[in-house]
Amino acid sequence: MVRKVLTEVRTRRLVWMRILAGAAALGVVLACGSGGDESTDSTSGGDAEQQAVVAKMGEKARDGKFEFVVTKVDRGKTKIGDQYLSTKAQGEFVLIHVTVRNISKEPQTFSGEAQKLFADGAEHTADTEAAIYLGEESQSIWEEINPGNTVKGIVVFDIKKGAELERLELHDSVLSGGVEVRL
Repeated sequence: MVRKVLTEVRTRRLVWMRILAGAAALGVVLACGSGGDESTDSTSGGDAEQQAVVAKMGEKARDGKFEFVVTKVDRGKTKIGDQYLSTKAQGEFVLIHVTVRNISKEPQTFSGEAQKLFADGAEHTADTEAAIYLGEESQSIWEEINPGNTVKGIVVFDIKKGAELERLELHDSVLSGGVEVRL
């Protein structure tokens, strides 16, 4: 009976999480994310086709209204959560620890779903469900950051076990050009 109730609670949470994530993504699209008036990278020149900016772990990297610093990468976990509410990886979870600072003059929302991880030549999207089970330490699902403020979060990806991590593509919104961080 308890197992059935816990399964039902988990299912309801997942449904609400997906509804909220969908609404959040729609809100970003409707609001046009970060807009186009602030540069998405720090390269010089005004070319219509911007050059990709590449940073390394521990270095500052800017995209739109955010400045990112990847501080740590954890991998090898196959389960996130507790004994009652958890999720299992299809392969292995990779936890990307990132500091995000709003460098604009207005609030901006950080979403883990806008981030991408490239491993073994394949593109991976963030695992929002796993990030939810991290609890408050994640702060990467949908976090509004006021001007000048910084948030530390963890973006979770589910990748093939043992895959070689290549790079992250960090975005201030789903519509931004992104900035590359080598791993």
